[in-house]
Amino acid sequence: MPIVAQSTETADWVSRFADDVIEESERRAPGKPVVVASGLSPSGPIHLGNLREVMTPHLVADEIRRRGYPVRHLISWDDYDRYRKVPAGIAGVDESWAEHIGKPLTSVPAPKGSAHPNWAEHFKAAMVASLAELGVEFDGISQTEQYTSGVYREQILHAMRHRGDIDAILAQYRTKPKAAKKQQKPVDEAELEAEEGSGAASEDDGSSGSAGYFPYKPFCGNCEKDLTTVTAYDDDSTELTYACTACGFSETVRLSEFNRGKLVWKVDWPMRWAYEGVIFEPSGVDHSSPGSSFQVGGQIVGIFGGKQPIGPMYAFVGISGMAKMSSSRGGVPTPADALKIMEPQLLRWLYARRRPNQSFKIAFDQEIQRLYDEWDKLAAKVADSSALPGDVAAYTRAVGTAAGELPKTPRPLPYRTLASVADITAGHQDQALRILSELDPANPLGSLDEARPRYDRAEAWINTHVPADQRTIVREEPDTDLLKSLDEPSQQSIRLLLDGLGDHWSLEGLTHLVYGVPKVQAGFSADATPKELPPEIKTAQRSFFALLYHLLVGRDTGPRLPTLLLAVGQERVRALLGE
Repeated sequence: MPIVAQSTETADWVSRFADDVIEESERRAPGKPVVVASGLSPSGPIHLGNLREVMTPHLVADEIRRRGYPVRHLISWDDYDRYRKVPAGIAGVDESWAEHIGKPLTSVPAPKGSAHPNWAEHFKAAMVASLAELGVEFDGISQTEQYTSGVYREQILHAMRHRGDIDAILAQYRTKPKAAKKQQKPVDEAELEAEEGSGAASEDDGSSGSAGYFPYKPFCGNCEKDLTTVTAYDDDSTELTYACTACGFSETVRLSEFNRGKLVWKVDWPMRWAYEGVIFEPSGVDHSSPGSSFQVGGQIVGIFGGKQPIGPMYAFVGISGMAKMSSSRGGVPTPADALKIMEPQLLRWLYARRRPNQSFKIAFDQEIQRLYDEWDKLAAKVADSSALPGDVAAYTRAVGTAAGELPKTPRPLPYRTLASVADITAGHQDQALRILSELDPANPLGSLDEARPRYDRAEAWINTHVPADQRTIVREEPDTDLLKSLDEPSQQSIRLLLDGLGDHWSLEGLTHLVYGVPKVQAGFSADATPKELPPEIKTAQRSFFALLYHLLVGRDTGPRLPTLLLAVGQERVRALLGE
């Protein structure tokens, strides 16, 4: 595997961040492993926008590992967050789940039919599986386990002792939210909803009532919900009294022994920075605006004796043809959805090649074919050493990690070709193998396994993301009426094609043939380049292609003609073209 260059003026963004993180870690915690962090809330499907929260530190951590430094990538599962609302469109979930609003995510039942013990584990499991496929190495931390086992007890008691200091910091921003919002770029509803997919939850900063401000919120001992208000607290004895506004329950507990509650988000996040010694953690735009949790956390972290991590603000990730993503909407694509139609290398590349503050889209529509073409061209350039250094770095980060290369397709045939074959053969693997074996007669494919997993991804894309009316159905019988109506030039073009089929029966040969017929008809050589031809040849080619599509599949467009001809087979092509 190529060695990724260390920081230079032309180095990629990952290398530059790795330089900064190593330097900062040696200043803050010399001799200790470098700590980078991500936070994910399993409040619903963890979507491809949330994946940037993981991929950004993963790529930096992996670069640090490549340089020989010990590094930990923490993923905090915010599974002790409150269940805020019933997400739309999730199978096995209806409005009856609203009765659980306010409970910890780990206390909410999993969707019906799930094999997992609770809501959080159900959605966490899918993400863990996807991260494994993507080669992401991490240490997972369940915040439910941390809080309920008493791991954070001293931090909680410390926050309560310093609640006045915390309140003073938060008070600087409480009167400013409207003014700050007016200064920001307007956002649409989808963008606002997308903010909810992170651990920010409701950006809660604690309750302030007649008894004062408290940065801690208990879950009710009766109904398990966090609709509670702390009514009294004694620092010496740590006795805390709370009342639940949902069910009316009230009790007094010793906070030094009580493990059924958590620090509010704007205090919880900086507490964890200090506790874990986090050096690098990116944040979404929702956390980075004036007065938001990342900015405020930078001041609160000092109360816990820590420092704010370095790290960029990352931009949204979109989907071709869709608005910005939100995990609160059913059907928003997840990493698992993407990995059904694309190989892990391609998905890693999409995150590696763009700086975190650059937005980009992930294609679930026809654009995926262009992306794969671009990826294959890059692979060829890397192989012949003609790629630019930054492109080589992104490619290297995509195909593997410090631990080694990811599993790959032995014969990476063009994705659009595989998709066309899967479309035409409709699941018949023997037919698919026949066609793919004829693509390159000098080096035929021996087994479909040589084209996997890319073939399986292309087949899944055809079956799940191409509308039925765009699928390819080859004619059963010739279109005799159309064949009879053809003028002499059209008949001649069909004859030239049929005469050349036997000698050109390969992907490369048929490509040369179908593009060459209009050239020959116009008096040029079939080998003539576009620069040697008049513009009207392109028009003639388009007309010829449309005629072939109508005769073969009854439409004026379809899969690439060379692939289509191979798929239909010589004998049937000749019959449909009137021979």
